Amino acid sequence: MKWVTLICTLWAGSADAACRQALVLGLDVSGSVDAAEYQLQRNGLATALLSPAVTEVFLRQYAAPIDIAVFEWSGPSHQVVILPWTTVADHATLAVVTNTLRNSPRIAGDPTTAIGSAMSFASDLLVSRQHCWKQTVDLSGDGPANTGPRPQDVGAPEVAANITINGLVIVSADAKELPYYFREYVVRGPDAFVEVALGFDDYANAMERKLLRELQSIAIGAAPDDWTITRGLPISKMPRQRPLWIKPR
Repeated sequence: MKWVTLICTLWAGSADAACRQALVLGLDVSGSVDAAEYQLQRNGLATALLSPAVTEVFLRQYAAPIDIAVFEWSGPSHQVVILPWTTVADHATLAVVTNTLRNSPRIAGDPTTAIGSAMSFASDLLVSRQHCWKQTVDLSGDGPANTGPRPQDVGAPEVAANITINGLVIVSADAKELPYYFREYVVRGPDAFVEVALGFDDYANAMERKLLRELQSIAIGAAPDDWTITRGLPISKMPRQRPLWIKPR
């Protein structure tokens, strides 16, 4: 009986500590992001998190929830955590997360764009989440790096080999090649991909698509061998068999 009690205790402790995915989201707040675009980015993430489809994925496995953290980034030394690590196990916690995202003040910082530094910062945040089954970084950006370490030069030990880095690219008339830049130099790791938002107005739709893909990746397996761009269609009108993504080489 003592052995049964001990085994049950150990099993319960293991279950309490289970975490199926650690997700770090990095939001671009460089000088190219004005006040209106900044708010669209914050509100877009909150809206995506509260969508029925994303909420269902978050709460699907209550015994092994998802941990989430959010930070803002710009120059080499400007990375600010606006949501510390939070275990999302119920609707109430998700509501607290989105309320924090909508209401936290913007902290002025370096106007430059240091993607490499943001990658390293996100990797450091994941050090405390090594017990999670999967570690994912979700970087949003509307331009290429123009300061700090180049993304293509950031590797071990700055970014651990087991981390997946995905990208959400905000495309404008001046940044049409940005998805390919992210594909070549930023995204990496198992099942990494690039999502595209056609401007900041499309950010919420793009973020929802992106969250659905990366949070379901454990269950649905590897991505297909080709890729398509669905040009900002709402979730309900997207082709089910091909979500918007760009496969890294």
